[in-house]
Amino acid sequence: MRVACIQLSCGENYYNNCHKLINFINDSIKIKADLIVTPEASTILSVDKKKIFAYSFTMNKDPIIKKIKSISKKNKKWILIGSLFIKEKNKLRNRSIMINPKGEVAAFYDKINMFDVKLSKKETHNESKTFIPGKKLKTVNLPWGKLGLTICYDLRFPQLFNKLSKKNLSFISVPSAFTKITGEKHWITLLRARAIENFCYIFAPAQTGKNNIKRETFGHTAIISPDGEVLKLKKRNEGMIYFDIEPKLAMKLRKKIPSLN
Repeated sequence: MRVACIQLSCGENYYNNCHKLINFINDSIKIKADLIVTPEASTILSVDKKKIFAYSFTMNKDPIIKKIKSISKKNKKWILIGSLFIKEKNKLRNRSIMINPKGEVAAFYDKINMFDVKLSKKETHNESKTFIPGKKLKTVNLPWGKLGLTICYDLRFPQLFNKLSKKNLSFISVPSAFTKITGEKHWITLLRARAIENFCYIFAPAQTGKNNIKRETFGHTAIISPDGEVLKLKKRNEGMIYFDIEPKLAMKLRKKIPSLN
């Protein structure tokens, strides 16, 4: 199974972001990836609510969903849109969306844990003011095993991953826009911990670089093995990484060390 994870540096130019996203998806198709995963906030990253709302859509009207559905169907690929901001009444959902090889939405997950933190005097985040939190854990049955869906700040809640892993998972996706401050301290350590605790591959595409005046993301897109090995890592700059994984490894390790039981 060949997995590709895309690293972006999305700013406030929606059309430029979408252009880059589609180009990297096409690059992933060229290297014959079976599963393609994009980061959190794949089309826009801004601290300006007006700009976010201006380029957020309902599920049925989102142009990038329509485009990726078409690409998936044409190339018979599984593509996980790490997250888009989906309009719901006067707020948004931070939603991860899996498109199957038929060009259909196979599943979607709304981010449960809101990033409400004060990192410094200059940097504060209050996602709950803009987003409606999800309430349900979500998984997707892939031809190679079951994938659990999470988004970014969920990574800090091991109980969420533990509940997911009880659903007989082989993989967990963690599309993210980790801040540079927290990413430097915790990102790789937390990814490896969640992989080891749950004996799952972790697919973690990320945002990177200076996204706007008030936001800088850490990057370090990673593919982690079920025993915590960093199989592939892209530290900075936009681009794509891929790795040929052994899907059965997760279940083999679970049998050897039955800690999840």
